[in-house]
Amino acid sequence: MDIEANLKSLGIILPPPPKAVALYVPSIRTGNLIFTSGQLPMESGALTVKGKLGGGITLEVAKAQARVACLNAISTILLQIPSLNQVERILKLGVYVASFPDFTEQHLVANGASELLNEIFKEKGPHARFAIGVSSLPMDACVELELTVEVKG
Repeated sequence: MDIEANLKSLGIILPPPPKAVALYVPSIRTGNLIFTSGQLPMESGALTVKGKLGGGITLEVAKAQARVACLNAISTILLQIPSLNQVERILKLGVYVASFPDFTEQHLVANGASELLNEIFKEKGPHARFAIGVSSLPMDACVELELTVEVKG
């Protein structure tokens, strides 16, 4: 499957890889694995949505923000390889959701990113995953996520 062609057919344009907002690298490769740092739903260098789930942020808004964060994570993969066609498999997605204690649908927020990965990578997209609620995230983001990806040698 041509992942780059699939991106085009889906009308998805990857953003430039976000710059680190602290002392870390956006992604790192060891052997055939790429690990992304936690990515926020930044657009043009800024968060467009701030807050927590169970407060002013709806589930649908948070799912869309997970999708934006996932696009950012995918773009950081390209700092380690020249083409997404080198991706063998999305191995793991980790999603942190800023939420109040009574919000219990973190897994549904994570679906925003999981659905995107499956759309883009097709049979290479299904992955292991965790989604957990946290009391706060950097810069008051509602979601942060990380990916682990296997690539061709």
